[in-house]
Amino acid sequence: MTQLLSARKGGITPEMKKAAAAEGVSPETIRDLIALGHAVLPANARRKKRSYCAIGRGLTVKVNANVGTSMDYPSPENEERKAKAAVEAGADAIMDLSTGGDIPAVRKRLLEAAAIPFGTVPIYQAAVEAVRRPGSIIDMTPEDMLGAIRRHAEDGVDFVTVHAGVTTGAARAIAESGRICGIVSRGGAFLAEWMAKNRAENPLYERFDEVISICLEHDVTLSLGDGLRPGALADSLDEGQVTELMALAGLARRAREAGVQVMIEGPGHVPMDQIKAQVELEKKLCDGAPFYVLGPLVTDIAPGFDHITSAIGGALAAWAGADFLCYVTPSEHLGLPDEEQVRQGVIAARIAGHAADIARGLPSAIERDREFSKLRAARDWKGQIEKAIHPETARRVRAASKPSDDKVCSMCGPFCPFILSGKPGRKK
Repeated sequence: MTQLLSARKGGITPEMKKAAAAEGVSPETIRDLIALGHAVLPANARRKKRSYCAIGRGLTVKVNANVGTSMDYPSPENEERKAKAAVEAGADAIMDLSTGGDIPAVRKRLLEAAAIPFGTVPIYQAAVEAVRRPGSIIDMTPEDMLGAIRRHAEDGVDFVTVHAGVTTGAARAIAESGRICGIVSRGGAFLAEWMAKNRAENPLYERFDEVISICLEHDVTLSLGDGLRPGALADSLDEGQVTELMALAGLARRAREAGVQVMIEGPGHVPMDQIKAQVELEKKLCDGAPFYVLGPLVTDIAPGFDHITSAIGGALAAWAGADFLCYVTPSEHLGLPDEEQVRQGVIAARIAGHAADIARGLPSAIERDREFSKLRAARDWKGQIEKAIHPETARRVRAASKPSDDKVCSMCGPFCPFILSGKPGRKK
């Protein structure tokens, strides 16, 4: 029985208990949120030896890290190192976006390396296999697409991105809109190309009941993908994006009615003044379903620093009610991230999520900052480093410019305001 069906019957599963303990809330709270469709607990029953987390309303903001091979960089060893770096940096979930090398083998390796909730985008594997037959993306069959979802579910994947809202109507709206960047989602582009060349509707939309059936069998959480998300600020909140979101709202209801957990994926590149409205629109149309956002990025002109533009947008989105932040690395729009860029992306997203938790009034987040401030006032450097969002970085920076007097920092030295003002920690 899925987590959603169990919750509706009033049951509390072992996974709910573990997620509740990690969150610092009661199991009943997690159960009730899942039953309402306001939270998800990705937990494929085939996968053992892993942690659990709940994602949704009133819970701490969670962070996902994308890893995965490309055709230019197909090394599974590199991706395993990146996955471990993401876990070490505090990611709550991992997604494998592999498009190069032995994709099933990479997925298995990453599932073993990262004992946290794990997601994939099955259409990537279906498209790559169609090209290798040999052929092209348009040679995918509906059975290829559905078969990839089934294989990922059987491998133990906890949540899958499915671009079922990329309908012919939504794709037509994009084509006629004069968008600057068109379709920037790989999955969305694969399906739009397939539909145009085959003159057919999206199989994932037409045969959505089969998608539901696969997810129901393995308790895989559906992450309904935003295949038509804006890739430029000027494209934000256009007809194509909203048409897709409306389709996703209907699909989400169907999946939940059947007992499948659902979250909704969101934009993309969004001006700061639109972020709150976009989050509220998703929550209203999709009946409070958890919102999983990429960024959003609040400017288009910062390649090399998009982990920062994303953190700004992510903090605002989470403050407005988004529940799950997909990290962005400094290499976004430029290339495949390396291990250090993965680490930077996770930390930036965690900062954004924590800042939003404080603004949303979560007691645990507020108390964490309060306790840290006490350590700072006392000039307890060891305590500050241990309680920092990423202790290793704080320790390295401190060591790189440590003053002769270890009670102060090298910026102020003997002119430390805490010494001059007589705050806790003042020398006697």
